[in-house]
Amino acid sequence: MTAAAGLADRVAALLGEPVTELGPVGGGSICRAGRLLRRSGGTVFAKTLPGAPPGFFAAEAAGLRLLGGTGTVAVPEVLAADDRTLVLEWVEPGPATPAAAERLGRELAALHRVPAPGYGTAHPAFIGSLPLPPPGSGHADGSPGDWPAFHAGRRLLPFLRQAADRGAMAAADVRAVERVCEALPRLAGPAQPPAVIHGDLWSGNVLFAAGGRARVVDPAAQGGHPEADLAMLELFGCPHLERLLAAYEEVRPLPGRRERVPLHQLHPLLVHAVLFGAGYGAAAGRAAREALASA
Repeated sequence: MTAAAGLADRVAALLGEPVTELGPVGGGSICRAGRLLRRSGGTVFAKTLPGAPPGFFAAEAAGLRLLGGTGTVAVPEVLAADDRTLVLEWVEPGPATPAAAERLGRELAALHRVPAPGYGTAHPAFIGSLPLPPPGSGHADGSPGDWPAFHAGRRLLPFLRQAADRGAMAAADVRAVERVCEALPRLAGPAQPPAVIHGDLWSGNVLFAAGGRARVVDPAAQGGHPEADLAMLELFGCPHLERLLAAYEEVRPLPGRRERVPLHQLHPLLVHAVLFGAGYGAAAGRAAREALASA
């Protein structure tokens, strides 16, 4: 059986009707994805990952439903999911216009006003193919003062250790990140209660769509710090990013945010060091030193 036939068979079983694969969909670095035609009409998007960790696609589906349920950002509708496959409505791509970027900026500002019950998630979650450590005792009670402890203990240090163990971090860079963790209470800026965030908002997870409204996809949705989403957009770039950020800050001003960008880029850089190696480890070390210098 071909890989294409395998995906079509899985999607057909999940949807309860035959489907025909129309072709692969690129853009992701983890999963294989395709566009499929339903016998009843209409197309869907589906992706699969051989050997996916238990709960991988269920976590993504839960994250999309969480974001969509806020009534702020737009996400594709989840049609079906199992341990190997996720099926979503097909969203027709469209141009990345300044107006669409500005609308997304305002929608992200509205999303970040939605309170979360605590930092992290009570259910399994992933960033890329890596599991996110659960909140742990004392880090998810919703107190604004808990964010530095949560972020150091459950986001920075676990991925720092993984990256170091894989040889992706020089000793000096490891120490720089450790110093950031020690200094987080004074680096963090104004206290931030947990808010709903996308959690993995690089440009590849922003789908500019026909009709002018962008969708966000592939979330690591959780209770977190809103500046993390904006910093990740800045890390890897996004069309009309300055327009997006300006529209965001018209709705939800963040004094001093730009000085904290390196701090909030540390986590995704450490994740990339684990997944993709020492180049990102060195970038994490630079970001850590910039975060320390900014204070």
